[in-house]
Amino acid sequence: MTEPNNPSRRQFIRTSAALGTGLMLELHFTHNALASSSDAANHFTPNAWLEIQPDNTVIFTLAESEMGQGVMTSLPMILAEELEVNWQHIQVRQAPYNPIYGKQSTGGSTSVSQGWEVLRHAGATARIMLIAAAAQQWKVTANECRAENSRIIHPASGRSFAFGELAQHAAQQSLPTTVKLKRPNEYRIIGKSMPRLDSPKKITGTAEFGIDVRVPGMLIATIKHSPVFGGKVKTIDDSLAKTMPGVKKIVNLGDSVAVIANNFWTAKKALDVVKLTWSTPADNPINSATLRQQFIAALAKPGAIARNDGDGKLALNGTTRIDADYSVPFQAHATMEPMNCTAHVHDGGCEIWAPTQTPSTVYSVALAHGLSSFDRFMVKLKGKVSNTPSAAIRVNTTLIGGGFGRRLETDFVKEAILLSKAVAAPVKLIWTREEDIQHDFYRPMALARLSATLDNKGNVLSWSYKLASPSLQDADEPGSLGDEVDAGAVSGARNLPYTIPNINVAYVLVRTPAPIGPWRSVGNSINGFITECFMDELAYAAKKDPVAFRLAYLKDKPQHSAVLELAASKSGWGKKLSPGHALGAAVHYSFGSYVAQVAEVSLGKNNKLIVHKVTCAVDCGLVVNPDSAVAQIEGAIVFGLTATLKSAITLEHGAVVQSNFHDFPLLDISEMPSIEVHFIPSDEDPRGLGEPGVPPIAAAVMNAYFALTKKRVRQLPFTTQPV
Repeated sequence: MTEPNNPSRRQFIRTSAALGTGLMLELHFTHNALASSSDAANHFTPNAWLEIQPDNTVIFTLAESEMGQGVMTSLPMILAEELEVNWQHIQVRQAPYNPIYGKQSTGGSTSVSQGWEVLRHAGATARIMLIAAAAQQWKVTANECRAENSRIIHPASGRSFAFGELAQHAAQQSLPTTVKLKRPNEYRIIGKSMPRLDSPKKITGTAEFGIDVRVPGMLIATIKHSPVFGGKVKTIDDSLAKTMPGVKKIVNLGDSVAVIANNFWTAKKALDVVKLTWSTPADNPINSATLRQQFIAALAKPGAIARNDGDGKLALNGTTRIDADYSVPFQAHATMEPMNCTAHVHDGGCEIWAPTQTPSTVYSVALAHGLSSFDRFMVKLKGKVSNTPSAAIRVNTTLIGGGFGRRLETDFVKEAILLSKAVAAPVKLIWTREEDIQHDFYRPMALARLSATLDNKGNVLSWSYKLASPSLQDADEPGSLGDEVDAGAVSGARNLPYTIPNINVAYVLVRTPAPIGPWRSVGNSINGFITECFMDELAYAAKKDPVAFRLAYLKDKPQHSAVLELAASKSGWGKKLSPGHALGAAVHYSFGSYVAQVAEVSLGKNNKLIVHKVTCAVDCGLVVNPDSAVAQIEGAIVFGLTATLKSAITLEHGAVVQSNFHDFPLLDISEMPSIEVHFIPSDEDPRGLGEPGVPPIAAAVMNAYFALTKKRVRQLPFTTQPV
């Protein structure tokens, strides 16, 4: 990649990024910032995302990771709207890592909300420069011209230029100092369901996921990690494996052993015959049962206060008192594409091909493990001077077969780099499904203890919530949390929306040997289930309709109320149901969006819980691509239902019991309910969408189960015995 030319003309747009984080991005608008000098005369590259070629092709450079959520379509739509481009002319190119895009990390349901203002400005800037170029050619004022359908038109004379015809001249125009953006009633692309740009290649099998990467001279590796968390290789007998044809090298990485071979099958068969013994840390808990006792003991501690409204001591002296303990297990991400990465360390450089959610972190890992200390120093020095990535390191982001937060981690990237160094050749590392399930960064296990009181009229007087759970912050930086509250752990509990006079929320940190990491909707997936089930308990204790009961405590929360009322109405709440059917409701706010769900359930043969339908109402601001938005919610519901009904990670002898989909089952097609999604019409800026559909589903289903059976489930998944 070449140095940006004309650096004195660089301008920056600063915009608020993730909702609630206050993170600021510095994003470049430059003349042909990413084009070589030979291309600059013919191509128009006004900013880091856009290139217009002489043949009228419009290339959008995607800095985010596409993992099925649709950003490869929704983000180009935002830019295309302001550019006034013919959608058929859009092509998408995946960006390698480059600091020109800020921190490249896709998570937290922020891609569209972060890109909204920036990409609109990017498209509008290019449009203004194209109009200026055309006006200059015609010797008219820019106000006499307009952009439409990939052309600049001069209505008075009927003349027009295609964008491509103006590329050379537009590249010579000055960047505009002010940019006027469209109003919502002027949108012609945004808000309409556009065909996904990644679908054709996925349908034909030509799309390149990480596992599809092919590099000349590439070898294949697979790996076996210590079954016990924190374990190390104690002894290794690879004498038989070394004799197998096609085996190139067997590498001991300390906590794991990998076989590098000509192909995956050879590597796997060789690894199967390597005889290994492992050391076991003395402090590793024996099993999930002993770990649960540790969590129960933690609940006896006072905890750090996350919220304390009204009577901080919460006397709990109402007429009726409700107490309940809820729990959720560890959860694996179980992405359909297992962890994999291709690395090539050579000639003082390192190139990576990875299905990653965080190219920025992958770059740092490549810098730390792929280069010598001298080369690292030179790369860092050059980066400080030029703010450009070093040619010594290149991070290529591929399509991702499921992320859900797992690919924010880079353990598999580091391993691929070390294996490439071991054989001085490109190596593609592929984890087996068993390794993927048993060496994940899991959604934390958690226990919560709740108490509430009601007066003799059924009014809630107090609410007490104490959560015992590991901390993602503490896992990343041990000791950094101190005695404070992990905000992520109590998300969805600390911001309980109901107007109750006395609310107390506390957090107790529990450390476990199992590695933990972000899991779709993070702490909200835990607290959404617990708070909404407990609110349902209070409704029944008050002898009131669960939806009406919630609405009574949401009078100053109009957006919560709106989605709950819409979901209830569309589901037929209060109307007669088929015999043996029942409804349950839940509402939750996360990642800037409001979601309510109503589940309809019945019991089948052998009392199997059947979820027939889920009605969902969403307020996420303006919806950029409706079809993709519906798919996001549907996917979130399927993801959440699996964790509600079937899947869990348990420990035995310090190791994960589950190993594949036979004992970590996913929802199958016969169990899939019909899903109806309704969006609240809005002209507000887009907010999070990929994760907010997860938190309410467990509560909606379990509340429906209670309505049907009068049995309350407080422990997930449903297949376990309720506590």
